Amino acid sequence: MKTILSTKKETMRDALSKTILRLSEQDENVYVLDGDLATSTKVDIVANENPEKFLQMGIAEQNMMSVASGLATTGLQPWAFTFAAFLSKRAIDQIQVQIAQPNLNVKMVGGYSGLLTGLTGKTHQSLEDIAIFRTLANMVVLAPADSTEVEKVMEFAHQYDGPVYIRLARDAYPVIFSDDYQFELGKAITIKEGTDVTIISTGTQTSRSLEAAEKLEAEGISVAVVHMPSIKPLDKEAIVKAAESTGAIVTAEEHSIIGGLGSAVAETLVEEKPVPMVRVGVKDRNAESGPNEAMLQKYEISSDHVAAAVKKVLKKK
Repeated sequence: MKTILSTKKETMRDALSKTILRLSEQDENVYVLDGDLATSTKVDIVANENPEKFLQMGIAEQNMMSVASGLATTGLQPWAFTFAAFLSKRAIDQIQVQIAQPNLNVKMVGGYSGLLTGLTGKTHQSLEDIAIFRTLANMVVLAPADSTEVEKVMEFAHQYDGPVYIRLARDAYPVIFSDDYQFELGKAITIKEGTDVTIISTGTQTSRSLEAAEKLEAEGISVAVVHMPSIKPLDKEAIVKAAESTGAIVTAEEHSIIGGLGSAVAETLVEEKPVPMVRVGVKDRNAESGPNEAMLQKYEISSDHVAAAVKKVLKKK
């Protein structure tokens, strides 16, 4: 497997679009449920090219998840698409009671996750979805880093029997993984080796973590970067190995600092291998709408903030 932080950028939505169309054409059991956001999530490709597999649920996310639950009980595989904010907060009761508890084969894709949702407004932001979904028994929680991994994660979810939540972002991100990359549930990927400190990142923060590592290498700091696409189940062995090999951990996520990847990694470290650790994420505050770069700086999750966290944790070694 080859990995790069290339200048080439692709949107996760485009990869999702092509993949869900292919799955809906190849598998008679796959159906797409849309919460009236198909043009934003790009699942309108199914409505246009395979319309008998497209079910428009309207702006009624709770009902959409109830319908998904019902379809799953008949042996179908429903894929529900809306923004992460609406899945994780508006429809969570239906997801918990009707999907997670009975362990049904429903796939949930939360688009426009995290801080950078363009100028759609703060009501459309989701900084809590990882924390919410990882508390649900039977739930798999995944956050791919680039368009290549989106396709691989969706292919996995299609083969997996049980509820899966996939967290996607709106904008284009650097392509990190080559086409021969294979996703494995519960396994982290070491993208870059290093000896002084390990950055453990997920989703969109992985490309920013690689940028931070490149800057730090120029300053003589050897940084390992471990990408954690599977937040639940979590690769505890990789976390312990990183703690043993570098002795210091920084976590990075485009999510609240409470309850997400950083919390999951801290739980593992305190039980298995306590080492100095610093978490990079949105502090305990509500966000706002604004330009991407300004938001990254204001809410302290840019690559520069990841680099600063590395220097901070090194002082604790």
